[in-house]
Amino acid sequence: MARTTERSQRGGHNGVSIEDVAAAAGVSTATVSRAVRGLPRVSPATREKILEVAGNLGYVASSSASGLATGRTKTIGVLAPFVSRWFFSKAIEGADRELHARQYNLSLFNLGGHGSNRERLFSKTMVYKQIDALLVLCMALTPEELDHLQKIDIPLVVVGGHVEECAYIGIDDYAAASTAVRHLIDLGHRDIALLHGDDETDLNFDVPRVRILAFRDVMTAAGLTIRPEWDEWGDFTVRSGQEAFRRLWSGSEAKPTAIFCASDEMAMGVIFEAARIGVNVPADLSVVGIDNHDFAEAMGLTTVGQRPDEQAELATKMLLDELDGQEGAVQSAVAPHELMVRRTTAPPQH
Repeated sequence: MARTTERSQRGGHNGVSIEDVAAAAGVSTATVSRAVRGLPRVSPATREKILEVAGNLGYVASSSASGLATGRTKTIGVLAPFVSRWFFSKAIEGADRELHARQYNLSLFNLGGHGSNRERLFSKTMVYKQIDALLVLCMALTPEELDHLQKIDIPLVVVGGHVEECAYIGIDDYAAASTAVRHLIDLGHRDIALLHGDDETDLNFDVPRVRILAFRDVMTAAGLTIRPEWDEWGDFTVRSGQEAFRRLWSGSEAKPTAIFCASDEMAMGVIFEAARIGVNVPADLSVVGIDNHDFAEAMGLTTVGQRPDEQAELATKMLLDELDGQEGAVQSAVAPHELMVRRTTAPPQH
């Protein structure tokens, strides 16, 4: 996996900047960048005008940014909120597989959760980009970050959560969560807890909320009571699953017989903590997750599986096909999910 360093395309070799060219041509800096690099989505007339203005001003884009020989950098950017979590690491693996096969490089932009580093990535790296297209592995994005994404005038596709007006590849989260909850109900469970991933800081991440809605809809349709004290949240990590289980089990007298977890990592945390205090899974508590994490089979975890590597591989293929001139190659697609019944779910014993 090749990783680029942050370089600025701000100035040419003679002091004339990309902003100077954009102002003189009456277009955005993104359009200038695309025109001088030979990327699609610039009309021939606009490209000709920009190149003429750039020539008159003596603007020469840096060779590192423009890939002068080809007009391309042969690099695709992958924007990830985290690289350590399973979904994102698998997606990066899938993207890199397709890029390697087509002799492209991968430039990883790791947002690293919340913090000032995010602003630097969006304000500098993304505007003066050294990438031909962008794959967004979506989690929480701020309104400002979403605004930046809308302005990045290069082929763009999102995996892992919807971004308004962007092509998106992912599972039907509502259907996947519904499948998991129905599995518990079909086993005879009536007292079902929810461990979701919703966090108030995740203003523009719809996946947790869609899974919560599915849980509530399926429970209501089955005539089952949704108990507020059995509603717990985590951040899609094992640790948050452990903490959520501790809160759940130390709460009310009544205990659930099953728990739907919005990710396998949180489900694993529940199972670890249950074992620690002597709660038997599945005799005392059935546990189901979503993902089919690499460890899920070894743990016997019942889950609704998905393949983030294949989702990102398909998304990357679309981006490269678009760059190769296949107009309309980038489009939304629904990825498959599958219920995988293993050892952590069983009928309730009481």
